Amino acid sequence: MILRLLSAALAAGFLAAVVATGLQVALTSPLIIEAERYESGTAHSAALPLAPARFEGALLHRAHLHLAHGGESHDHGGAPAWQPGEGLPRILFTGLATLVGGVGYALLLGAVMLALGRDPTPERALAFAVAGFVSVGLAPALGLPPELPGSEAAPLATRQAWWLMTALATAMGLYLIAIRRAAVTILGGLVLIVAPHIAGAPEVAAAKSELPAGLAAQFAARSLAVGFVFWAVIGLSFGWAWQVFGRERPIRV
Repeated sequence: MILRLLSAALAAGFLAAVVATGLQVALTSPLIIEAERYESGTAHSAALPLAPARFEGALLHRAHLHLAHGGESHDHGGAPAWQPGEGLPRILFTGLATLVGGVGYALLLGAVMLALGRDPTPERALAFAVAGFVSVGLAPALGLPPELPGSEAAPLATRQAWWLMTALATAMGLYLIAIRRAAVTILGGLVLIVAPHIAGAPEVAAAKSELPAGLAAQFAARSLAVGFVFWAVIGLSFGWAWQVFGRERPIRV
């Protein structure tokens, strides 16, 4: 059982990482390059047009994430964080980080389904994967949307704490609503889902930013879209791989 779970998670994580990395390159990296021009000012303006894209994307760029989503922190005033070199090193680093995240999410997805006694068929795994995206992607983004370089943000530790609280509360709420399905559990699940948003995400004092609002909104929308596809591929791939690795091999006479 454990070997089957690991095999299915590796296959699902690999396929999801390939798809997500490609989407990041096509959809979010051009926006990150544009934001870096605003963030860097004239310091690197001559190099930016020729520099390869940064490939943090929806899974790696969010400073408050996460799992699942990782990423760089753009807290201002601190020492610059280590970054991989431009070009191939950055692509490889991002692909590896996305692969690790994909395998981890696939393992979590499979473990949850097995713990709940659900057979991981592609259709059922997709439904659980969508719930995973809502928990760790969509719900936290309602208060802390994916951010471009140069965006003003609350302290990283505060954002991480709120993100974790929101992800856990949303996941538990969805479980009470979709799995338990009793009147009292549905009510409790709704309370858990909305509670973090009633409490409010950490905010930063309004400050002048050179980033166009449209650019930030476009990045947030594309990042969430990539995240949804990432989770959907994990679910479908895990369900397919679970069935493939579970087939009995014919006995040779």
